[in-house]
Parts: sequence; C-alpha cells; structure tokens
Amino acid sequence: MSGPTMGSAPHKPDSDEFRADADSTTLEPARSGAGGAPATRGRTSIAGGVVEKIAGMAAREVPGVDSLGSGLARTLGAIRPGRASVTRGVKVEVGERQTAIDLEVVVEYGVSIPEVAAEIRMNVIGAVERMTELEVVEVNIAVSDVRLPEESESEAPGARLQ
Repeated sequence: MSGPTMGSAPHKPDSDEFRADADSTTLEPARSGAGGAPATRGRTSIAGGVVEKIAGMAAREVPGVDSLGSGLARTLGAIRPGRASVTRGVKVEVGERQTAIDLEVVVEYGVSIPEVAAEIRMNVIGAVERMTELEVVEVNIAVSDVRLPEESESEAPGARLQ
C-alpha cells in the first residue's frame, strides 16, 4: 500500500526491557511462581492473524464499505470462494503492546470517502483495542475502487460464468 504504511509502524519490541514482565513490578512474583494475582501469572501473545480478522470484520461493519481488498484479490476470491477470507485487504504489524493496521477498501458510489474512512478508523480501533488491549497506533486506509450501482448487478454470482 502507498503512503505511510508499515515502515512507520510501531517499534516492535525484541528485548526484555520492553516486555510487560520486565518493567512492571506487579508481575515480578509470577517469575518465582508464588504470590501475585492469577491474572498476572504468565504472558498472553496475540497473533497477527487474530488482529487481521478483528480489523477486517470491524471495517466491513461500516456502512458505505462494499468490500476489502483490491480488484484482483476480489476476483480471485470469486473464482475460489472457499479461499475468500475476512483478512483479504488487511495487513497488520503487531508488537508487544501496539499494532499498526493497513486496509484496502472498496466503497459504494455516492458515499463521502473521508467520512467512511473516519468511521472505519473509529470502528477498527475500538474493536481491536477492546478485544486485544493492544494500542492501535495507526490505521492506514487505501481506497482502491468505488463500486458503481450497475457493477453490482452485472457482477452478481453466476453473471460472468457460463
């Protein structure tokens, strides 16, 4: 995707100095195995694919979003419907406490693209932060196409395949 993307994503922590158990005194007892609340014993890691699914679902919930992904990705998804995925058009980078998200969207004709983009950002950030407790540092949105009303009719399932 163009524009500020994963190159400007959050620093992905690699050393212990950035891990929750290294700079939080509340988690120290967990290292010895004694004391401390059960919720602080151990670490939780969240895979990038989980964040992709949450972001993809949240983006699709916004009125005015026709689909996610480029025209080529949507075409391949139509040819191989079993391969269609909620993560199509979604890329994420996940660190220990932060994530950055890139979305490629197709909007419906007639909607305000800036308003739809703002709603996508709010919905995606809310869903990802609520479900994962990761801080979403950025949601980059690339509008790759506009779905015209006549395209919806001509691209109905089976309309192209004979």
